[in-house]
Amino acid sequence: MTKNLKITAFLILQFLTTAVFAQVVTTEPPYATANDSIIVYFHADRGDQGLMDYSGTDVYAHTGVITNLSSGPSDWKYVIAAWDQNLPKAKLTRIEQNLWKLTIGNPYDYYGVPQNEQILKLAFVFRNSDGSRTGRDVGGADIFYELYEPGINLVILEPQVSVPYGIPERSPVFVNAGDSLKIVLTAAALGTKLDRFDLRINGMLVAQSTADTLRYTYHAPQDDHGKKTVFASATDTSGNEASETFVFMITPVQQDEDRPAGIVEGENYADDQSVTLCLFAPYKKFVYVIGDFNDWKVDEAYLMKKDSIDRDSTYYWLTISGLNAGQEYAYQYLVDGEIRIADPYTQKILDPWNDQYIPSTTYPNLKPYPSGKTDFPVSVLQTARSTYQWKVQDFNRPAPEKLIVYELLVRDFLAKHDFKTLIDTLDYLQKLGVNVIELMPINEFEGNESWGYNPSFYFAPDKYYGPAEDLKRLVDSCHVRGMAVVLDMVLNHATGQCPLVRLYNEGDFGRPTPENPWFNVESPNPTYNWFNDFDHESPATQKFVDRVNRFWLTEYNVDGFRFDFTKGFTNTPGDGWAYDARRINILKRMADKIWEVKSDAYVILEHLTDNSEEKVLANYGMLLWGNMNYSYSEATMGYHDNNKSDLSWGYYKTREWSKPNLITYMESHDEERLMYKNLTYGRSYGSYNIKELSTALERMKLAGAFFFLLPGPKMIWQFGELGYDYSIDYNGRVGNKPIRWDYFQQEERRKLYKAWAAMIKLRNENPVFYSAASSADLFVVGAVKRINLYHGLMNTSIVGNFGVTTASIQPNFNHGGWWYDFFSGDSLFVTNTDTTITLLAGEFHIYTDRKTFTPEQGLILTDLAGSSFATPEEFTLAQNYPNPFNPSTTIAFYLPTTEEISLRVYNMRGQLIKELISGRLNSGWHKIAWDGVNQAGNTVASGVYVYRLQAGEKTRLRKMILLR
Repeated sequence: MTKNLKITAFLILQFLTTAVFAQVVTTEPPYATANDSIIVYFHADRGDQGLMDYSGTDVYAHTGVITNLSSGPSDWKYVIAAWDQNLPKAKLTRIEQNLWKLTIGNPYDYYGVPQNEQILKLAFVFRNSDGSRTGRDVGGADIFYELYEPGINLVILEPQVSVPYGIPERSPVFVNAGDSLKIVLTAAALGTKLDRFDLRINGMLVAQSTADTLRYTYHAPQDDHGKKTVFASATDTSGNEASETFVFMITPVQQDEDRPAGIVEGENYADDQSVTLCLFAPYKKFVYVIGDFNDWKVDEAYLMKKDSIDRDSTYYWLTISGLNAGQEYAYQYLVDGEIRIADPYTQKILDPWNDQYIPSTTYPNLKPYPSGKTDFPVSVLQTARSTYQWKVQDFNRPAPEKLIVYELLVRDFLAKHDFKTLIDTLDYLQKLGVNVIELMPINEFEGNESWGYNPSFYFAPDKYYGPAEDLKRLVDSCHVRGMAVVLDMVLNHATGQCPLVRLYNEGDFGRPTPENPWFNVESPNPTYNWFNDFDHESPATQKFVDRVNRFWLTEYNVDGFRFDFTKGFTNTPGDGWAYDARRINILKRMADKIWEVKSDAYVILEHLTDNSEEKVLANYGMLLWGNMNYSYSEATMGYHDNNKSDLSWGYYKTREWSKPNLITYMESHDEERLMYKNLTYGRSYGSYNIKELSTALERMKLAGAFFFLLPGPKMIWQFGELGYDYSIDYNGRVGNKPIRWDYFQQEERRKLYKAWAAMIKLRNENPVFYSAASSADLFVVGAVKRINLYHGLMNTSIVGNFGVTTASIQPNFNHGGWWYDFFSGDSLFVTNTDTTITLLAGEFHIYTDRKTFTPEQGLILTDLAGSSFATPEEFTLAQNYPNPFNPSTTIAFYLPTTEEISLRVYNMRGQLIKELISGRLNSGWHKIAWDGVNQAGNTVASGVYVYRLQAGEKTRLRKMILLR
């Protein structure tokens, strides 16, 4: 043998009339080398068929080469022109419909490749002149034509052989015992002459030929099984040899063998050196386990045993022994010799596409993906896993009616995006009054930076957020503080990467087939349809759902779930809004199974269907999201026409529910941010402008009073307590959002946090604000709103002006006597329960008939003009607040009649610093903020300033202090 040429196996359609795959390009000569004059033929009806039946004449090749210096298949070299450049040399000629010709000639000359560089492949994408239509390989891939070496070349025509994982044993051809394997080889002597063909199986010569094609059929006996190695060689008259090797595996006829008692789907550990793997896979023929323990080779010893209960219920199982205790082993199931999947129940996966972007600071010592040995995600097993020692063994969960839920996306909440850092923020959340943290989906989803509603693996925490142990430590740390943890769980759909989908689907990522036990072929709901739709009426899905929920409740000690899009948990056709008894039964069944594990676990639904259905579910004990974003945002922006800002639907008794199981929210991950809308669309009148930051923040305090103090559980979206003001569509709807912890350092925003915290504390300490025994009288439709709550221990009146002008309202006190203004701490003796009070725009008060704690003073600005009960009869200028101030302060004044006025700021030398208002204003109270900037737009220095209000001949002056 003078040389051995390594040739990649290549399937040629011309030789196989029964072939299921055809090349998108063929050449003349058929086995072209880099030294030939080449004509390329583009078959437009092959590949992705993007140019099939194209009637134009303007088809061009975007083309280059892969050389020995290319880093990979995407590294094209010597591309002849830019994508949108139409060169005459790149234009194809139509031969017939769907057949086009491109004359290349010598590829070194055509592409301009230096002679000292080796051309390995020609690369193509075909397009029309404007690029609106393209012809590519299957799945939109680039088209490659591999060039041959001069000399003798050997090609395997049958079976279709591929060696993508380094050695043939990792991707053998599969034959069932009793079946036949047809082997067809061809040889081409390029510049020389063929001498002979040899074919050996397991070293034994089984066929020989002097023709350029050799055909042989191997008949596998019924009792034969295991690995067979095929070696084919061809020599020319000069003594040159080409050879190809492939492996085929004979899978024996399997007899049923019952699983050992207690073996369930997934990983089953009996001791520190072994694991029993189990896969539910009806209608499949055979399954091999491949992994680190067998170097990812298909090995007869790792053929899984078959346990067929019936045609629709078949399990495959295998016990693997001799493992090192505590060592991680990556593994997959190779199903029917075609499908490589990770275990659907695995608690950890390795991702070939995304793990490389997870920093070691987030996930230290992450096991590397077995690159080059397999593809698609792999699962990880580990015997003798360490057991987390829980500090809190029996957590006392907050009552549903007392929940203050904080919804957060770890990615956009913390720059380090990990569970470990989240533990460090719990003090911030606890001081706010949060008693439930709701984590947006944290089980493995596709990609790294995601909202998580594209789930793929349901038992594995996503590694982008850190190790599983850190998640357990987070849950435990929350429980130590009396805070529950709820997981957002997506069981309406799963992505094509999910192994439950890939076991039964079209191609690698196509839609499910009718055989799929878990998924509908298509969603019965055409309006809301994402990824692949779970069939919740299937026993297989119900069993899977129960396993998922039980796992997180027990393994991670979480306190419940928020289930995404539960109105999709049905096969009833339609848009999901109408009452659906089948869906109700599905959800009741699921909830009952959860409560069998933890009787007081939270079952929270994002349902959003007809109230008649939600009422049934709520009265059964489930909690339901109540989206009040529209009404609260309209209220804070100052729009009230046509009942736009009606808040009554946020109260469970308005919906005629018997239990306070309505979790209302002003914002969620899915809704626009109130502060963004305030600053972008807020109304104004005179000097009162909601688009100003300070005013917009005050409106959020006002909204908080009418949100937190209305009975029923509540939910806050992350950073809402700081007035987060980036649109949901910033950087794209699901794109990363700025993480603004610096907002807490800004005094005005920190006061919003403190005001909300004070209201939450007031709520949590007084049953009138959460108890089902409370009764309510709501007047929350127009600009001026009132909530009256009555309870044996306390009565309250909450009044607020969501308008942009001064307005009056009766607090509707239910008795005379002493009442207490929460934020100011003032005591009010009411003699007339029909008292009417005047409220400035944005002003609100929380009155209780029992004395409570008094919050930190200065958190709200509604008391600048003194008591709202005493409307002044004359021209009044109130003391600014805060004073001293930095960076801004608010000035309030009262006009008894409509006046032309001016409000100016002077320094102590009498020099004009800033004219704040000049114009005609209506009678009533007015407010304006000054940010310490002069008329020229420059920041002024610390010092004492005078503000002067003049209306006709009437003038009032006051001093204020600016401290930088």
